Amino acid sequence: MVPLSEKLELKHWPQFTELFPIEYCRRHSLLGVVASNDKPCLIVSDQTSGSSVDIVRRVLQNPVETIRCDNQYLTDLINQHYEQAVVRERESSEAESLEEFLGEPIPSERADDLLETDKSGATVKLVNDLLLEAIQVGASDVHLQPFSDHVIVRMRVDGVLEDIRKLPRSIQDEVISRLKVAGKMNIAERRLPQDGRATVRVGNRTIDLRLASMPTAFGERIVVRLLDKSARLYRLTELGMDPFTRERFGRLIHVEHGLVLVTGPTGSGKSTTLYAALQELDTRSRNAVTLEDPIEYQLDGISQTQINTKKGMTFASGLRSVLRQDPDIIMVGEIRDEETAMMAVQAALTGHLVFSTLHTNDAASAVTRMLDLGIEPYLVASSVLGVLAQRLVRRVCQQCIDQSQEQKQACSRCRGTGYKGREGIYELLLVNDEIRSLIQQRVHAAEIRDCGVRGGMRLLRESGELKIAERLTTLEEVERVTMRSEL
Repeated sequence: MVPLSEKLELKHWPQFTELFPIEYCRRHSLLGVVASNDKPCLIVSDQTSGSSVDIVRRVLQNPVETIRCDNQYLTDLINQHYEQAVVRERESSEAESLEEFLGEPIPSERADDLLETDKSGATVKLVNDLLLEAIQVGASDVHLQPFSDHVIVRMRVDGVLEDIRKLPRSIQDEVISRLKVAGKMNIAERRLPQDGRATVRVGNRTIDLRLASMPTAFGERIVVRLLDKSARLYRLTELGMDPFTRERFGRLIHVEHGLVLVTGPTGSGKSTTLYAALQELDTRSRNAVTLEDPIEYQLDGISQTQINTKKGMTFASGLRSVLRQDPDIIMVGEIRDEETAMMAVQAALTGHLVFSTLHTNDAASAVTRMLDLGIEPYLVASSVLGVLAQRLVRRVCQQCIDQSQEQKQACSRCRGTGYKGREGIYELLLVNDEIRSLIQQRVHAAEIRDCGVRGGMRLLRESGELKIAERLTTLEEVERVTMRSEL
């Protein structure tokens, strides 16, 4: 037996994954692969028994060599290679008729692993396949949209919807029912909207699913939002802020008390920015509490509370309870109404550092939105420290750039879109004495914006132009996400 070298290239071995399901490999701690010399071998760990190796050799009728590695590394290899096997199976069967995917939906009481397909019915396999594809391409949402004679499967990748697959109308009810069962929704109710939740796994990754159904003229449509619980958290230095904005925002979040707002439309990365900010703060000597809907990531050293409006746990009522928990730092997922806004302002004025979000087009509009919610101008002027407006633009695919322009090949990394991943653009308004005076005069947002620009604020469009100059994105992308704020 030889140790595994980090430089050893291990390829997928189709014969092995066809004969041995993933649960067998996990239970016996082994995996068949093809080494860099095109020679099949078995990867094992200290937990692998000799009898298990002998059984595999007899089934394969091949005296394969064994290579030892760390058990955690082996677990990661197993997940990676069986994910490849599922992808190959999907690619080879795409041309087949989807009529075979008829069957009864199977309820699940646990987090199904999408890589375990041997025991699944036909409809379950199809739904698992769609979800796995969405996870692999990094989609945030999956849409199943019915029409008169077919169902379109669409996925939102890097903020843009793409048509992925067309399903026959004959299997529409089975697919929708399977998703509703997984989300513990009422499959008999098709006339009213419903919400549901489920959890699935892809190897050692846990994915939360938020499901929402809606009746349409051609039957129910359903949208599934995917939240990867194992996705890593980002630091402020990784968000794409230019050094000038990052330095100013870094100073802002270390103020002892006050209200810091992050604004932008849904899916613009507001929560990611707030999580990054909280990680910069000292939560050992300061008590940090959050109110979220949903809790997207687990933060070390911070108490996180899930909002549940159906049971009376709203942002306002939750904030009222949080203030009795002796907090130093409070993060409120979103300010939606006057009560929440007033409590956030009062908390900021009584010695707490409060973070929250608003849905506005730019930084200056967040100030006027607080006034529109019914907060007195003097309270807004006294409590708000600053507002960060942001958008996400798609990042130019580096592989497309590296390819020869003359070849114009379709890039598999970005699926021919020309973009892969996203980059943030930012607009930071710091509330100084001059802006406080304007707030108390209830001036229009445009006057506050002009005052901020005179004080050094970069507008969203200008931040985007810096990204264009660095060849990180394109003019079309910057215009797509900033057009409304420029109107």
